[in-house]
Amino acid sequence: MTDLVIGPDGLSRCAWGASTPDYAVYHDTEWGRPLRGDDALYERMTLEAFQSGLSWLTILRKRPAFRLAFDGFHIETVAAYTEADTARLLADAGIVRNRAKIEAAVANARAALELPDGLSALLWSFAPPPRPAHPTSFAEVPALTPESTAMAKALKKRGFRFVGPTTAYALMQATGMVDDHLAGCHVVSAGAA
Repeated sequence: MTDLVIGPDGLSRCAWGASTPDYAVYHDTEWGRPLRGDDALYERMTLEAFQSGLSWLTILRKRPAFRLAFDGFHIETVAAYTEADTARLLADAGIVRNRAKIEAAVANARAALELPDGLSALLWSFAPPPRPAHPTSFAEVPALTPESTAMAKALKKRGFRFVGPTTAYALMQATGMVDDHLAGCHVVSAGAA
């Protein structure tokens, strides 16, 4: 499999983005596009943490259930969750039922409330300058960077959990802090990323 493929619709995509219809929509409309807002970034951070050790496709397909279970990822609401909410989430077959990840999601909401300038400002402060050129293969795309390592360290210092350097880099990719669409991908060609 090459790193860039032509889909049935005739569009050139990063190979992973052409592997399933769900991925194609996510690749074309969300991944690598700048996302701001505390609740929106809290959602992505939470989903990236839940993805740890699993396929992103699993999380993507469960995202509607996650949004319902976590009250739309409204930080103030999740920060007020009690042990009864944790029990409710552990019983919800629509999401990934992992106690450590659920407790991290609640702790992260509480930590986000403590940030004086908000979660979006903190996360975006680690965005590196844009690359001079898009990568030509995924061999050129790192799993972590000095910026993602610094982001993870800053988040952990503030009480966040499940946010190591690799998860932080995946968050940076997903929210457009970095744009790892490959050169030749139709998203790059359209100037949409």
